[in-house]
Amino acid sequence: MNYYPVCLNIAGRPCLIIGGGQVAERKVGGLLDCGAEVCIISPLLSSGLRRLYEQGAVSWRQRGYESDDVRGAFLVMAATDDHEVQDMVVADCGRYNIPLNVADVPDKCNFILPALMRRGSLSIAISTSGKSPALARELKERFREEIGMEFELLNDMMGLLRAEVMGRGLTQKQNESLFREILAARPAVWIKEHNWPSLLAHLEKVLGPLSDSLISELRGLVGGG
Repeated sequence: MNYYPVCLNIAGRPCLIIGGGQVAERKVGGLLDCGAEVCIISPLLSSGLRRLYEQGAVSWRQRGYESDDVRGAFLVMAATDDHEVQDMVVADCGRYNIPLNVADVPDKCNFILPALMRRGSLSIAISTSGKSPALARELKERFREEIGMEFELLNDMMGLLRAEVMGRGLTQKQNESLFREILAARPAVWIKEHNWPSLLAHLEKVLGPLSDSLISELRGLVGGG
């Protein structure tokens, strides 16, 4: 099966976790990192999940799963090894067309989670379509070694420049050409070396003179003399 890769905006969205153990704790952490509103259904909670509940970071229904608990959820994750509960959740999510991930049971999922490496707002996701989670983890560690903090800063820099370029009223092809030209010089190297003069010279060569306010933002982001 080939899965369709997609990045979801789950900030403020109701996401349901069924299960309260260590696997659920990992799932909850990833959801909270992205701003989801998390509800957990489980008779018991791990110590980590209980702390999150006591801090008000998640809501908790202290009981077992009941049919139709999934109604209104944006997505559901079943982190329980109870096969009967898994089958109930699969049926209910299917009835309401809700995205479902059943931990470690890809045949019961309608979406799977990639191995994820984050550098601030930059995310690199690796999927083997469920064939080899071990390979996905191996590749994740390789990316972790090769993609340093400079790429996080480069991503933030490109975000600032995107607002500048998009505000010029150019065509889509012209915008794409400018972005490619900015990246063609490998600016991550200058960022890593804190080589602000070379970076600024390149940006102004591509984009023309930049406003003082944008230069100040960029210099504060990249650092260097």
